Amino acid sequence: MHPLVSIIIPSYNCEAYIAETIDSVLAQDYSCIELLIIDDGSTDKTQEIIQTYDHPVRLISQRNAGVCAARNKGIQEAKGQYICLMDHDDYWYPNKISRQIKAFAECPETGVVYSTFTLWHPDSSGIFPRPDSFGKIADDDDIDQEFSGWIYHLLLLDCWVLTSTAMFRSEVFQTCGVFDETLPYSEDWELWLRISRQYPFLKIRQTTTLYRQHMHQGNRKVRPIDYRTVLLLNSVKRWGLCSPDGRCLSKLQFYRQMAEYHASFGLLHLIAGNKKIALISLFKAWTNFPLKLKYTAYLLAGLLGWKPAW
Repeated sequence: MHPLVSIIIPSYNCEAYIAETIDSVLAQDYSCIELLIIDDGSTDKTQEIIQTYDHPVRLISQRNAGVCAARNKGIQEAKGQYICLMDHDDYWYPNKISRQIKAFAECPETGVVYSTFTLWHPDSSGIFPRPDSFGKIADDDDIDQEFSGWIYHLLLLDCWVLTSTAMFRSEVFQTCGVFDETLPYSEDWELWLRISRQYPFLKIRQTTTLYRQHMHQGNRKVRPIDYRTVLLLNSVKRWGLCSPDGRCLSKLQFYRQMAEYHASFGLLHLIAGNKKIALISLFKAWTNFPLKLKYTAYLLAGLLGWKPAW
C-alpha cells in the first residue's frame, strides 16, 4: 500500500495562479494524496476557484494570520506519512512526488528530500511561458552529494532548500517543531536550520518545480531589519559552525558571507532612500570582511550621498 502524502498550500489573493498550481498537483503520477489548501483570508476569487475542486482537495479557511500560521494549520490537519509544502503560485512536474517517495525508501534515515528547481519568469508582456515549453525535464536520479546529508553548516551560507521542492517525514515536525509565527521573513530558513540539527537531508538533481517570479514576492520587499543576518548570527551562537557529522564552516567563510548579506541589505536601503539603515549595514559589511575593497567603497560612497541605480 502506498503511503499517504499530504500537500499543504497556503493561499492568499492568488486568483491568477492558484488553479494552475492545483492542477499540477492533481496531475501527479502518484495518486495517494490529500491536498489541503489553507486560505488565509483572501478577498479576491481565490476561494471560489478552490471550491470548484472536489476530493482530494480540501479548503480550510481562516482569518488572515500570515503564511506561517497557514502552513502550521495545514501541518496540524495533515494525515499523511509524508508532508509537502507548496507555495500557491508554483508548479510541479508530474513525477515530483513519486521520485521523492522513492528517495525516502532508498534512504530511510533521511528526514527531508528536496530538489533542484527552475526559475519561472514572465515574458515582456507579463505572460508566464507554459510549463511544457521548458522542454523535457531529464529523468535524473542522481543525488547531489554536496548538498545531501548533514547540511546545517551549508545552511549557514544560504537557504538552499526551496519550500515548494521539499517533502518531509511527518515525524520531523513532531520532533523539531513547526514554523515560527513571530518571524515576518526567513521563517522557512529558520525551520530548515532546526531540522538540520536533527535529520539528514537529501537533494535530488532532477528539477521537480517551477518557481514563479513576480513583483509581489516577499523577498522583494524592503524591510527595516535584515532578518537573514539576525537568524544566522543567532544560529551560530546556539549551535556553532559545525554539522552533527563534524563537517564545519570556517569563521572566514561565515563572516565573508555575512558581509555580503550586510552589503546587499545596505545597498537596497540606499536605493530606497533609507540612508541611516544603509550606512549601518554597510559598516557591518566592512567590519565583517574589511579586506574586500568594495565594502570600503560602498561605505564611503554612501556617506557622500551616492545612490545606486535599481
